[in-house]
Amino acid sequence: MTNGRRAIGLDIGGTKVAGAIVGEDGTVHAELRRNTPDTSDADTMTTLLREMVEELRGDAEGADVSAIGVGAAGTVEWPVGRIRWAPNNNYENWDVRGLLESACGLPVVVDNDGNVAGLAEARLGGTRNDHMVLLTVGTGVGAGIVLDGKIYRGPHGLGAEVGHMNVNPDGPQCGCGNYGCLEAVASGTALTRMGRSAALHDPRGMIATLAAEAGGEVTGQHVTMAAMAGDSTAASLFQRLGRSLGIGIASINAIFEFEVVLIGGGLVDAGELLLEPARRAAREFHYGPPEVRPIPPVLPATYKGDAGKIGAGLLALEET
Repeated sequence: MTNGRRAIGLDIGGTKVAGAIVGEDGTVHAELRRNTPDTSDADTMTTLLREMVEELRGDAEGADVSAIGVGAAGTVEWPVGRIRWAPNNNYENWDVRGLLESACGLPVVVDNDGNVAGLAEARLGGTRNDHMVLLTVGTGVGAGIVLDGKIYRGPHGLGAEVGHMNVNPDGPQCGCGNYGCLEAVASGTALTRMGRSAALHDPRGMIATLAAEAGGEVTGQHVTMAAMAGDSTAASLFQRLGRSLGIGIASINAIFEFEVVLIGGGLVDAGELLLEPARRAAREFHYGPPEVRPIPPVLPATYKGDAGKIGAGLLALEET
């Protein structure tokens, strides 16, 4: 495989939009990042994507891009390229493909952000496995399920919403409106919620102190910083979050049979703080004797937070 053809990959999340010029071998030739606007409606987001495409194409290496790929958080109608709804953004019934093709004059392919991230890992990641799932743990929890080397989307592209399977009906409310979704207890949003609660109970603790020094409210990043610095309260929050993630891993693996489970997204930067309790819970709730039904390894993704934009670019190249 050569890196002769290039596409623009755009990854739309709840808090940021990442863009890159991507070659067929996954090489990133140029990249940029923007915060997701507070008003993330269709018109605002279309304008943002058009501006990002123009900036990338203005790069000296970006003039020869042949397509645009978009991975977006939310329910994406495949292959139409319309985002029907998203729990953590304001857009709905957004014709991303049609509007962006008209604005940029290039073919556009749109898919769920978890799907494109899974494609990047399956094609180019360290495992390159045909039977795997990638869980992206960021603002929410997305998933890219790969079966027999192909992304599983369901008949209309609306499947694989692993972040919204219920793991605790009595749990906190999710952005989708339900209670106890995996996303509600095992995401960056969940870590922020737990961190703010901990800071209220211990206003002199490290989590609250880090937020005060930064001049803002507690975020998941403050919890991560505190945990990495050895704070026991922050570490206990990661134990809770990782356990919930592991329960989700065991549940989805009971339905499918994966050879590997990859964890990506922004929270994987916490390393074993997240992965160790997730592995432990995945073993605890695993269906069947391990010698009969093997427990798949839980590993950090190769591309971590970059998988979305790289996978979006790869998808555009594969589909066009």
